[in-house]
Amino acid sequence: MTKGNHIGGDNLVIEDLNFAYSNNLKIFEKLNIDVKPGEFLAVLGPSGCGKTTFLNLLAGFYQPDSGTSQLRGEAITPEDPHLGYIFQAANLFPWLNTIENVEFGLRMTGMGPEKRREIALKNLEMVGLKGFEEFLPNKLSGGMRQRASIARALCLEPHLLLMDEPFSALDEILRDKMNDELLQLWDQLGQTIVFITHSIEEAIYLSDRILVLARPPGGIYKEVINKLPRPRDLRETKSSELFWEYKKELNNLIQEVQAQAPLDESEIAELELGAKNG
Repeated sequence: MTKGNHIGGDNLVIEDLNFAYSNNLKIFEKLNIDVKPGEFLAVLGPSGCGKTTFLNLLAGFYQPDSGTSQLRGEAITPEDPHLGYIFQAANLFPWLNTIENVEFGLRMTGMGPEKRREIALKNLEMVGLKGFEEFLPNKLSGGMRQRASIARALCLEPHLLLMDEPFSALDEILRDKMNDELLQLWDQLGQTIVFITHSIEEAIYLSDRILVLARPPGGIYKEVINKLPRPRDLRETKSSELFWEYKKELNNLIQEVQAQAPLDESEIAELELGAKNG
């Protein structure tokens, strides 16, 4: 597939990364990942395997105990203008209307009002929110709020887009629609995307490659290269024999991870608290 502008930049590289929470609960040990520019990487795993912690380390919200996480050969920080983060919730400011929310990041860079309004309008149109510029968040549906969140991230033209189960709160029909829209945007813009999900089918439909995480501190349990052709249509993709082969393989892998020694209740609580406070 040929992507539009391909702004993916250099590789995202994680080398020998180690991370533990304050009670010495080890989450990752000697984690190594290389994500190619413009790649769509999906990350799967059962609850308690550190998926959100993994994303927070990539974003620089957490600092590793040792090892490195780099984009373009430089350490990643939350302030990096080449980094975009889309959370499970849209996290829009309730007192700002749609376009004010979308241009907020640009405003923080000191960009003038006319230029940031131009960029915000372009991205709102790209995500299908033209005509909703003056609506407050409580007047938008859940899917529309998440589209606004995506538009806000795209305004900064990030090379790396981190997405933490962004469509998990949506019903299945709307989730499928949002996944199609995300693939269209990715095809146009070419960002590197790391996408956390609990949904095996979502991971298969979206990605070039899928990482299944092990129980802490196992890191990556298995890597699956996704050879489904692009561009993808949901109905055609799900009618493919290869799609169901991947689903069976990933189901088995998740079951194997679930059979690994589980964390105790206090460790799970520490992991979930850390993820929320990231």
